[in-house]
Amino acid sequence: MRIVLALTLALTGAPAMQPSGHIRVDQVGFAPGEAKHAYLMTGGRPADFTVVDHRGRQVLKGTAGRDLGAWNAAYGHVYDLDLTGLKRPGSYRVKAAGLTSAEFTIAPSALLAEPASKIVTFFGGQRDGGKRHANDKAADVYDWPVFTGPDTDQIKGELTRVGGPVDVEGGWFDAGDYLKFTHILAYVDTLMWAARRDGGPSVDPRLKSEANHGLKYLDKMWDGASKTLYIQVGVGAGNAEGTFVGDHDIWRLPESDDASPEKYIRNRPVFRAAPPGEPISPNLAGRTAAAFALAAQVEPDRRKARAWLEQAAEIYAMARTTDVGRLVTSLPHAFYPESVWRDDMELGGAELALAAQRLGDPRAAEWLAQASHWAAEYIANDTGDTLNLYDVSALAHTDLIRAGAGMKDALVADLKAQLEIGAARAAKDPFRAGARHDQFDSVPHAFGLAATSRLYRSVTGDRAYDAFGTQQRGWAFGANPWGVSFVQGVGDNSIACPHYQIANLTGRPATGAVVNGPNAASLFDDGLGGHFEEMAKCPADGVDRYEEFTGRGSRFVDDVRSWQASEPADDFAAIALYALTLMARD
Repeated sequence: MRIVLALTLALTGAPAMQPSGHIRVDQVGFAPGEAKHAYLMTGGRPADFTVVDHRGRQVLKGTAGRDLGAWNAAYGHVYDLDLTGLKRPGSYRVKAAGLTSAEFTIAPSALLAEPASKIVTFFGGQRDGGKRHANDKAADVYDWPVFTGPDTDQIKGELTRVGGPVDVEGGWFDAGDYLKFTHILAYVDTLMWAARRDGGPSVDPRLKSEANHGLKYLDKMWDGASKTLYIQVGVGAGNAEGTFVGDHDIWRLPESDDASPEKYIRNRPVFRAAPPGEPISPNLAGRTAAAFALAAQVEPDRRKARAWLEQAAEIYAMARTTDVGRLVTSLPHAFYPESVWRDDMELGGAELALAAQRLGDPRAAEWLAQASHWAAEYIANDTGDTLNLYDVSALAHTDLIRAGAGMKDALVADLKAQLEIGAARAAKDPFRAGARHDQFDSVPHAFGLAATSRLYRSVTGDRAYDAFGTQQRGWAFGANPWGVSFVQGVGDNSIACPHYQIANLTGRPATGAVVNGPNAASLFDDGLGGHFEEMAKCPADGVDRYEEFTGRGSRFVDDVRSWQASEPADDFAAIALYALTLMARD
């Protein structure tokens, strides 16, 4: 037998070695003039690489660049593959060491309009109202719940009704659940109006309808007669006594809620930011005012634009800016634990000033002064984050400069400092990630850095951070250790099993959904979450296809149970939409 085997191997050759490693690349692609990079992750040596077109013809050849460092024990080397010389429009793949990358495209920057359009589609699927929660048209108002602890969402005792009914129908669901938060929605609608204002001809025309849909809901959340801002519809969890359940306790389609036997699923409670006429949390006042003021900058009907400006001014004037205490975001606060507010007040003032300048309103100078004050206070007290739900200073700084603030140098310096936070992280990361991928919100932070690179250029003319911004976009679209595009339906290998009830139960993909992405590996120590009996199993075989890529304290799991990594959210989608809109204008 040994002789026969030896002869066989001699005639046929030894079994071929399987290629070891992966090539990661932005699965959407690049504009011809952009810096272009892919990454060879391997346990072995560097290799020459080629780029082939859709017919398999070689169009570029190069040598792997320097070793950018180890990702994990299995992949001890990540080599940079510089594709910048590739400029001719077309579809391509990278080949090296027996490996082949996902396909990517070289095309004018307007190629980013397609993924941006898919994100607009996602918001259309997130809309509430009509057959979804018609009971919200006449909802009761309740006092703030008492929670069993500072970091829990479980309520202690019963809810106390204090008013209503009020019409809170409409808006968008917050994430993969069906709660609605003014804190989130105001941020999202602000970015939608900014995208409409700052986008070029490639902006999806449906964005106008989506932005108006959000503003219509915010209009319901603000009761100008009683000076009351409503901040939340629904409760996340039930109470400790077990007499009622909350939104996160059951897995179902939203159309079923109006007939639910559960009282606070059927008739969802509404909560206020503060009692009528009382000052409201400044983060809420600033960002909600910003949404109305941005609409006033874009709305072609000047009568309507003036009405939006007045509404913005009313809300902005209600901000509590002394003895602020803990900010109001959601109930419980732990859902969205924001701690910074001066950026929101800067943003609200800057957008009010720009709207007033457009409409010839004499209060423009007053709002410009207020915004400048809060910008200086932010720079003195609150720096350290980058553009995302919890820090909107990059947009605020940019629009304050556009409004003519006399502190341009300080604002530009802080924009640059935010980019340097990301650039310093990227310099130490093998895949050039500027966001922390071992914490929540890595993907929206990546898109926020991409957006900031273009905002910085818009007010300075300096392109020094263009390549960095392109890298952050690429990381979100697949140039990452997992080789996953974190926007469903975008790229060769996008997330397949989001923690999203509608897609899971209907079988329809959540096209355009943007997920959190990788998170701290320790968050998965206790499993992937509940509701498995109600969920359609996804992936069907239950296999974690990305476990081998866990590294540097971060893990990504593409599984419907993986709320830690695969749940989409409106704020994730909004900053991705804004970043892509700015980049599509390049």
